[in-house]
Amino acid sequence: RAHLPEAGTFQCSITGLSFKVKSAVIITYKYSSWTKYLSKGHQEMWVPAGPLFHIQVQPGVVEAVHLPHFVCLAEGVDSSLCSIAHFTSGKMTLERPTRLMAFSAVLENPSFSLLGVLWRKIRSALNSLPVHSVVLIFQQLNAANTTLHLYLIPDDNSVKQAIEKQEMDWNSKIIPKPPPFRPLFLGCTYRVTSTNSVEIMPEEQLPFCYKSPKEQQLFFEIYIRNMAEEIGLRMTDTRNDTEVWRASLRSGDINIPARASKTSSGAAFMKKHRTKLCLRMGQLSTILLHLRDANVISSNEEEEVRGQGTSERKNQFLLDLVERKGQEAQEQLYRILEKYNPYLITDLE
Repeated sequence: RAHLPEAGTFQCSITGLSFKVKSAVIITYKYSSWTKYLSKGHQEMWVPAGPLFHIQVQPGVVEAVHLPHFVCLAEGVDSSLCSIAHFTSGKMTLERPTRLMAFSAVLENPSFSLLGVLWRKIRSALNSLPVHSVVLIFQQLNAANTTLHLYLIPDDNSVKQAIEKQEMDWNSKIIPKPPPFRPLFLGCTYRVTSTNSVEIMPEEQLPFCYKSPKEQQLFFEIYIRNMAEEIGLRMTDTRNDTEVWRASLRSGDINIPARASKTSSGAAFMKKHRTKLCLRMGQLSTILLHLRDANVISSNEEEEVRGQGTSERKNQFLLDLVERKGQEAQEQLYRILEKYNPYLITDLE
């Protein structure tokens, strides 16, 4: 939920969604799932090109909305194939964007419902839609030796957040690595290989495709018996063996912090450092969003936290709220802090 105090432009740093408004307004928005609303017939004709949003706002206040997309326009794609989908009462209507920008489709004087960017499929252009993408690597902390999950996905924040939540539930930690250094193509397949003796499953390749946040995402599993030396990873396009991504894994990337092996470390940490967390815990909007996505808090509870006067009172209210919900809720908050404010965690420990 965004509270916009005056006319101007607001961009959400988490979703990439942007609004230009005429006056002060409250806008409520959240991710939804394409698979729930895009029929089988429409899926044959259209491919999602960004997240699907459920947006609620007072009519007539929003001058323009910028809906994020991941299509790489620099590759000379046909922009006439882009449309914005509206879903009302179970039916889909399509509207041409007012203009198309590098990372967003702009719709002026919009009406709001479920909104998202679609790209029309044409047979002559199969396997030729270039998109911005990201590589996500997670280490499973409870697995034997070193087990990694490597995801190759379009640059869609809703999908990234769904994967991060799933991996947090599996007690994993993210290993940051750069994205591919050239656009990838939906419908093509890509292969991951290593310069070292590691096991990669599946051995052949994985298709690069869009899956909604509610769907199970595809990933490579990488098993490393010995991390005594640096390990190189390489990704290639199976059509022509062109290298599209490479990265190195070093022993420091996968060292398991001592706290990761502790039982109930989150609850113990919150109890021990409660006073300092009240004073120093930042990035509250990000924390609240992820707690809500994990169903730890409700929208009403989020508003109660935001309604507290000072940052310290907001932090204190949130810590009280999470503590009342029990140990698992505290574990979730601890993992979120560990991901988004790791320096604070390290300093306090």
